[in-house]
Amino acid sequence: MPTRAKSLRSTPKAKRKPAKVVRPARIERNPRHTVKFAPKKARTVKPVVAMAKVPSHTPATPFTKAMKFLQTLTDFERLRIVRYNQQNFDLDRMRYLLKRLGNPEQSFRSIHVAGTKGKGSTCAMTAAMLEACGYKIGLYTSPHLIDIRERMQINGQMISREDFARIVKLVEPIAMKMKPMPTYFDVITAVAFKYFAEQQIDFAVVETGLGGRLDSTNVITPEVTAITSISKDHMAQLGNTLEKIAEEKAGIFKPGIPAVTILQEPGVEAVFRRVAERVGCPLDIAGKTLEFSYRFESTRPLGPHNRVCLTTPFSKYEHLPVPLMGEHQAINCGLALAIIDRLKTRGIAINDQKIIEGLTRTHIPGRMEVINATPRIVVDGAHNAASIDAAMRAIGQHVPYDSLIVIFGCCSDKDVSGMLEKISNGADKVIFTRVDNIRSSDPEELASRYTELYGKMAQVTPTLREALAIANRAVTKEDLICIIGSFYLVGEAKKMFQGEPKE
Repeated sequence: MPTRAKSLRSTPKAKRKPAKVVRPARIERNPRHTVKFAPKKARTVKPVVAMAKVPSHTPATPFTKAMKFLQTLTDFERLRIVRYNQQNFDLDRMRYLLKRLGNPEQSFRSIHVAGTKGKGSTCAMTAAMLEACGYKIGLYTSPHLIDIRERMQINGQMISREDFARIVKLVEPIAMKMKPMPTYFDVITAVAFKYFAEQQIDFAVVETGLGGRLDSTNVITPEVTAITSISKDHMAQLGNTLEKIAEEKAGIFKPGIPAVTILQEPGVEAVFRRVAERVGCPLDIAGKTLEFSYRFESTRPLGPHNRVCLTTPFSKYEHLPVPLMGEHQAINCGLALAIIDRLKTRGIAINDQKIIEGLTRTHIPGRMEVINATPRIVVDGAHNAASIDAAMRAIGQHVPYDSLIVIFGCCSDKDVSGMLEKISNGADKVIFTRVDNIRSSDPEELASRYTELYGKMAQVTPTLREALAIANRAVTKEDLICIIGSFYLVGEAKKMFQGEPKE
């Protein structure tokens, strides 16, 4: 008896049912722009590198074995419901793991950065400036976009697959004997600290994962702590008010260790001052106790950009161009300069000219990053209302375009209503899609809420690839496609245009 596949192949073409063609719904036009939605035969999406399938007989490499072990651990980044308590986020468990590894976190100096948005950018600028001063700098951030090794870098170079696999193999037997076992983020953090210790770095710039008080990174004794902008995010874990969120973030403050932040909402600032006084650490605010200002300008050499000034008894940085786009990045840059200034008060040698040179070399993937030229595609990992608003403003200031087509996907535990409002303010056309995460919002529901709230129509696709195909048929040469709403979505986009990392 022929198989089903064979019987299908033997069916005469004339008797086969034609494939059903689904045509996208017509989108409401924004009166400010003329958006063409007619299909264009001549325009196609840039070819995407195909994901290579690994033959089943291919032997596992040490790196794939390491990844397989990590996948057995509890990964709060990919769970639908996360209970934020000392049982799930246990610093004693983290301290025990590090003790078994020889307390690597005690062998290098560090800077600890928490906050809702801007942590990664602030860390990247701080690391670039210190590296330019001749220091060997470890950078620990999360999440990654394509390759897990992005999370741990030294002077801009990711940890090698060999070193990553070797250290995971070192951690695995320790973790397997622990009850309860450490989490995915615990182990990744331990691997990074062990690697930094082995490589004898001078400083580690460490970004918190979730919150601050109970975060796995909160076992270090840094030279400076810093907190970026506070806004509503992870409210189910950290609290449903800015003050409650601020309390968790301020958990990284340490006795006698200088802390810096930026201008915040009055209630947030009050929390920071109260926690700093209770802990016994000096707190400075860029824009209040530290003289800080910024301005937007456009010049021929640099085009549209922001410039910042920071003046203290120890530093005088005047009109430095911000290497990243957006007003929010000017504020993050001011915080990074404040970190550098506080390091000076700790007796750390800083060359101001080198600081300026290092700042210009800052690069951070996934933040206002152009990943394709034709059609123009920019990605941004903004994943709450405040960061979406900042991204929309940055695009308006820095990127000329006729019409903006937004491809949006997000996780359901975010401030979805707030993000939709900010998207509606900037987008001429919106395509909702799914994020590669169990917590992904349903794109059909997103579109329904968007239409109900703002009276604008939107399209829905189950995958990013299909969303790009629709967007590509709608754009003209002067239009812009923006992929935004989640680092998972940005990572998927970068994989499509750059290819998967090789094994």
